[in-house]
Amino acid sequence: MAYPGYGRGFGNFHVQMPGIQIQMGQPVPETGPQVLLGGYPGYPAYSDSYPSASDPMWTYFSAVAGQDGEVDAEELQRCLTQSGISGTYSPFSLETCRLMIAMLDRDYTGKMGFNEFKELWAALNAWKQNFMAVDQDHNGTVEPHELSQAIAAMGYRLSPQALTTIVKRYSKNGRIFFDDYVACCVKLRALTDFFRGRDPLQQGFVNFLYDDFLQGTMAI
Repeated sequence: MAYPGYGRGFGNFHVQMPGIQIQMGQPVPETGPQVLLGGYPGYPAYSDSYPSASDPMWTYFSAVAGQDGEVDAEELQRCLTQSGISGTYSPFSLETCRLMIAMLDRDYTGKMGFNEFKELWAALNAWKQNFMAVDQDHNGTVEPHELSQAIAAMGYRLSPQALTTIVKRYSKNGRIFFDDYVACCVKLRALTDFFRGRDPLQQGFVNFLYDDFLQGTMAI
């Protein structure tokens, strides 16, 4: 049995891209090699793919990417704002964009390439659908108990103590805004990824060297 934090993934949420709507667990159409969604809790699985002029994601990405074909946090913020992925919610803060890059920065460049951007886009859409599902009064915020429901819907099985800690960290005057909610999702994914990478048997406990712990947590 999977230990807390590794449940069944997103649940039955949709991923939306410009002109595309798919179910989690299905390949994204017209993106070159298949990008399979529905990895372990909190985000989709990763797969290599190649940029294409017909790829709807490439338009947003290439508009702000530097000559190295990557974006930093400020460029990512502009890209996501221009794409309108936040919908009616406030645009993502620079700090949240830094977290997004850290979450997917597998080569430790401090930047994000196109494949990583597509993976982020899929995760953001799934998180947005999750947020909208619990934001029943459509005021752009969720209450603490709704955040707990959203986390559980993504497949995380956390203790009441852990959930209380998360709520205190990301709530403002008893409400959680979309930007803070995404920051929470990003950190949950990144820390789970960091922990799971050192727990191949999924036993729920690992031994850390102090320096390893600092590298893994301070980067997020």
